[in-house]
Amino acid sequence: MTIDPSTLEFEITGAEPPADVVIAGFSQFGLAGLTAVDYLVDHLDLTERGRVEVRGLPTITPFADGRPRHHTRLFSRDDLDVTVMAGELFVPADAARPFSDAVRSWVEDEGAEEVAVLSGTPVPHGPDEHRTFCVGTEDYRDHRLADADVPAMDNGFLEGVSGALVGRGMDTDLGVGVLLTPVHQQPPDVEAAVRLVETVADLYDLPVDVGPLGSFADELSRYYADLQERLQAEADRDDRSFPEDRMFM
Repeated sequence: MTIDPSTLEFEITGAEPPADVVIAGFSQFGLAGLTAVDYLVDHLDLTERGRVEVRGLPTITPFADGRPRHHTRLFSRDDLDVTVMAGELFVPADAARPFSDAVRSWVEDEGAEEVAVLSGTPVPHGPDEHRTFCVGTEDYRDHRLADADVPAMDNGFLEGVSGALVGRGMDTDLGVGVLLTPVHQQPPDVEAAVRLVETVADLYDLPVDVGPLGSFADELSRYYADLQERLQAEADRDDRSFPEDRMFM
């Protein structure tokens, strides 16, 4: 499927100004990042306070127990300096730049200081590589990772929304980091999501217990299995081996 970027519109509506930090997870291979941010929303008792509206892309309307919800939503609470973005809509490569531009403009206009994207990466890996790595702008690494046990990913490339956000961050004062962990195909990869939650909780001092994540993910597995099939179908139509965010170690 080919997307004409000139026909795309992304608008963040109904949102309060974000906290200093925005943590995001999107629909990507393995769904570890999306599972992780869903868990943060649930266990930090965050409230929905905004959404991203999209025009020009095939869209979805998720639902649970007969109740529909917007596909890309923003969550926060008054006593926590974090805004979480959960994106269930698959954003193809052709749409990544205008989507990231909309997010970056909103974040910068409202005074947030950094964005962290949680993501799985489908790469060959050994047991000792079951951990979280980072690719981030210079200011993000200096500010957030100086004393953290999160190694840099050796080499490769980022595509899609993650790549577009990091690329924009390189040219602005906005700190952008992508927290990556190797992911397997099964949806969702709970072990990968646990690693991402543990890492982000440590980096941002969030009061999160990862213990219940396994049962939480089981509740979502049927929905995510359907979503994974949609992602794979999109990737097959685009004749790509992987979804839009790829990293080679």
